[in-house]
Amino acid sequence: MRKRIIFGFTAAMLATVLMAGGWIYFGSAHAAEKDSAYPSLELFSWALEKVRKDYVDGKNLSYQDLVYGAIKGMVNTLDPHSEFMEPVKYDELQKDTQGAFGGLGIMIEPKGDYVSVLAPMEDSPGFRAGIQAGDRIIKINGKAAGKDLQEAVQRLRGEPGTDVSLTIERPSTGEIKDFKLTRATIKVDMVKDINNKKEFPVGEDKLGYVRLVQFGEKTSEELEKALKKLKGQGMEALIIDLRWNPGGLLDQAVEVCQKFLPSGTQVVSTEGRNPGQNSVRYARGHGDELNGMPIVILVNENSASASEIVAGCLQDLKRAQIMGEKTFGKGSVQSILPWPDGSALKLTTAKYYTPSHKVIHGEGITPDHIVPMTDEEEAAVSLRQRRPNMDTLDEKERKIIERITDPQLERARDLLHGILIYTRKAPTDQKSPVHLDKVAVNR
Repeated sequence: MRKRIIFGFTAAMLATVLMAGGWIYFGSAHAAEKDSAYPSLELFSWALEKVRKDYVDGKNLSYQDLVYGAIKGMVNTLDPHSEFMEPVKYDELQKDTQGAFGGLGIMIEPKGDYVSVLAPMEDSPGFRAGIQAGDRIIKINGKAAGKDLQEAVQRLRGEPGTDVSLTIERPSTGEIKDFKLTRATIKVDMVKDINNKKEFPVGEDKLGYVRLVQFGEKTSEELEKALKKLKGQGMEALIIDLRWNPGGLLDQAVEVCQKFLPSGTQVVSTEGRNPGQNSVRYARGHGDELNGMPIVILVNENSASASEIVAGCLQDLKRAQIMGEKTFGKGSVQSILPWPDGSALKLTTAKYYTPSHKVIHGEGITPDHIVPMTDEEEAAVSLRQRRPNMDTLDEKERKIIERITDPQLERARDLLHGILIYTRKAPTDQKSPVHLDKVAVNR
């Protein structure tokens, strides 16, 4: 009797499980059917045809125009970093990361109703022609330049050897001037010194300084040359400035980190929805090129992506002290998926993690030493970094910028001075690598 009861109970439970499994299966199948691509594509095709044929101002609309617009709309619903790029924009992205493009070598910025020259790059067509900082660009090839920065950049760039005409107004004199210039290959420096040049001087304090503008294809190579110059002058400590660095290529971030780490050390990991996006990157160089030399990295809220990978890695591994303000928090991977027509899809496919598996995205990197700056200080320091020659400023603006100091850079120097004094005073037989987290800094 008892066996029959147990058997009956087991059969009832099995039937219940099978029924539940069936409900789940059919429910999933129904959900999958509701999310099928085919009905949605049918809807899209119907809307595409209606707009193409019946839209009142759609006489010149092409299918490509409509599809491009639809893809942009779809991708824009995802996150701020995913993007569909038409051929022209994708080409500009490639030029920016390669560090070279055909152009005139003039840095420009929107200013009021004009696009103005921020500064001409040395030995560029614009520099040789006599274009000056502050010049307003009125016309490009005989047509109004307007005030759209991106449009102006596209019109000024082009194949090396081709000509472009400019009409500029010089506010200091009110003079209108016409120029005919020939585009050349313009090299964009990814690593600069304290004076916004490529000389990399070391003073009596034996502190070196490098500023990484962004992580393009040549960043690691340029940093290697800079370190060689600095070491050749007896550098004993280094400041790496990543402020206002928007990021760039993941491979370059890894190559920068490995210059300061033992070979085989984990630098960063990525994790995505697709297992193929999961990876771990390790340092592969010849070891720490500075042999434990003290390093301070400067960051601010405009340090993002690859900058945060470098700061987070070297902070986690206690190889550098991070100073400044909390970083942007852009720790996601954008994969570039090109299409044969020259367009490309930039899609967020994974997130970055530091060696201790701290997430960067949405969190940022918190410095070891918080050193805030006022808006006035930030504006002055940013302008000093972007403008290679202070003499091009008017006297009033120049005096303001010269008066304002850089508190973050000063505190970095204070910290490194303290470390160097400590190590120099220590007896030879007691000297060992200094743990930067043990050293205080005046705030």
